[in-house]
Amino acid sequence: MTETFWGPWLAFGIAVVVAVIGAFLFTFIVAGIVKLALRKRPWGKMFVRYARRPFRAFVLIIALWIAIDGFLPLGAAGGDDASHTMWDTIIDRTGGIAAIAAATWLLIELVRFGTELALGHYRIDVPDNRIARKIRTQVLILRRVAIVIIVIIGFGAALLTFPAVQTFGTSVLASAGIASIVAGLAAQSVLANMFAGVQLVFSEALRVDDVIVAEGEWGRVGEITLSYVVLDLWDDRRLVLPCTYFTTTPFQNWTRSGSELLGAVELDLDWRVSTARMREHLKEVVAATELWDGRTVVLQVTEATGGYVRVRILATAKDAPTLFDLRCHIREEMVAWVRRTNPDALPVQRVLLTDGAGDASGDHVRHEDPTPTGQTEGLFSGSADAEARAAQYTSAIPVVTDGEASDRDPR
Repeated sequence: MTETFWGPWLAFGIAVVVAVIGAFLFTFIVAGIVKLALRKRPWGKMFVRYARRPFRAFVLIIALWIAIDGFLPLGAAGGDDASHTMWDTIIDRTGGIAAIAAATWLLIELVRFGTELALGHYRIDVPDNRIARKIRTQVLILRRVAIVIIVIIGFGAALLTFPAVQTFGTSVLASAGIASIVAGLAAQSVLANMFAGVQLVFSEALRVDDVIVAEGEWGRVGEITLSYVVLDLWDDRRLVLPCTYFTTTPFQNWTRSGSELLGAVELDLDWRVSTARMREHLKEVVAATELWDGRTVVLQVTEATGGYVRVRILATAKDAPTLFDLRCHIREEMVAWVRRTNPDALPVQRVLLTDGAGDASGDHVRHEDPTPTGQTEGLFSGSADAEARAAQYTSAIPVVTDGEASDRDPR
């Protein structure tokens, strides 16, 4: 009786041990063959690293499923045929779901391997990286989309293992009705952000490492997901914005077609400044610094009002951070030069002080009233010519004199 009871269980234990050992031997042999075949490929070790664990899990689950389904001694435990059928169903369903999960994990790791391999060929830590940033942004979004699709398919395949929900699982995977559900939910914020993220990437309006200005903040695009964009601001803060922000709100992209930029430095100086000498010194300043890219440097007087002369300096740099440093450097050097060599050009305010009695020297000029009423002559009043000009615009409007007004006034 004892041998009859323990014999099937001993065989079952041996089958499980053999399945585990066989699975590890099989994965070891496959790994050796793959390493041997890819030994001359630079990405061979990376492929093995990504695929090793999910592949081992998948093979081990299949081996245990076969061992348990074939050698589990249900008859030794007693029970009728209905209980045996129930246990067979549970084993098959559990093994199937576990195998689907392992296969899903394996596919996700293969997708990650493929995207990392693609990203390795496009570096963004080089000066001219516009193409690399575009490829990196698109690959990262495609990886997220692929992973989401794989997970949904895996979940649907797991549902198909349950007879009661096979109809539901089939509709999730193949029914055209799911299209109407997605279309109805697309107006919601979550899916709207997902579609906006895909639109941003493939329209190339925004890429990873782009320098942009959004919400009045300057920073680099650190990450683009299916729902939000992370900006690495210049002061080490992080600004997180939904993807729909960039499809509905204008923003500045300083690296859309290139990283080179033109910046301005403005100085308000006195009229006695020598712009010729200032222009010569500017050329010496930019020639002595590596911040200037050598393309453009211009000094111009753009304003001469309000008692000041406004001098604007335009200079170019290879990117936005370098341009900011170049502007600060030029501003500092030009201010120091004005103080050192041309102090008369420093901005000053002039105040003329006079007493109420007039000039004691007798040179004070008394202004006569140009009109009998003391009114200052203007464009449309104060003289006969001005009144004639005014009449051209008011001839259609009846003009009432003081005498006519008094006659019409009943009071």
